[in-house]
Amino acid sequence: MNNKPIGVFDSGIGGLTVYRALKQRLPRERVIYLGDTARLPYGSKSEATIIRFSEENARFLLGHEVKLIVVACNSSSSYAVPHLQTSLDVPVIGVIEPGAEAAVAVSRKKVGVIGTTATIMSGAYEAAIRKRNAALEIVSRDCPLFVPLVEEGWGNHAVTRMVADEYLAPMRKEGIDSLVLGCTHYPVLSEVIAAVMGPGIRLIDSGVTTAAQVESILQGLGWLNTNPPAEEDEFFVTDYPERFRRVGGIFLKRKISRVSVAGD
Repeated sequence: MNNKPIGVFDSGIGGLTVYRALKQRLPRERVIYLGDTARLPYGSKSEATIIRFSEENARFLLGHEVKLIVVACNSSSSYAVPHLQTSLDVPVIGVIEPGAEAAVAVSRKKVGVIGTTATIMSGAYEAAIRKRNAALEIVSRDCPLFVPLVEEGWGNHAVTRMVADEYLAPMRKEGIDSLVLGCTHYPVLSEVIAAVMGPGIRLIDSGVTTAAQVESILQGLGWLNTNPPAEEDEFFVTDYPERFRRVGGIFLKRKISRVSVAGD
């Protein structure tokens, strides 16, 4: 089991921020990544559709004999993780619970949460945060334009700064002391978001805490890989590999040499 890969899926490219955090923390683990680029975005789809897509993605990864699955999509984590955890025979980790845990650890009074429309409407972050600390105030806001701006490669564009100010200025006035980046695309915009929010507001990247949880689970099961991986990581998409390769390079700050289309 130790030598088997970790599976990661997302609706598209954003989950590469989680992939990056995993590789930084667990460099000896091999990762199989699936981006469902033919059907993105998930953030505007129904709960039933998100669950169906997520189950199909998980089955694809199981076909590559992964030992654990990371759902690196906040919309899927909001709706599909409990279903996958009961229906699959490998551990399944979403990004909501680790993100909420980090928020409770650093927030003093009021925490902000931003995400896709589906993630915010699900109330998953609010429920996870209140489960840990019911006294914290929570201010939520969906930011649907952030994902297409990131995928256009406009992480530090003037238009992105204008959109960020429009979305986040009201949250800044609410007096939040931390802000959960409740979409895996959003860490790419952390510089812009931090500039809008100003000093003293902690930005929380759930990818980092998710990677720590993956390490803890694998260690507890005795499944950590103690040797360098014998094979390279693999990247799959359901459509348009050229775009994934180009924009994914922005996420990882390195070239992605090979991207395959799932099913080919």
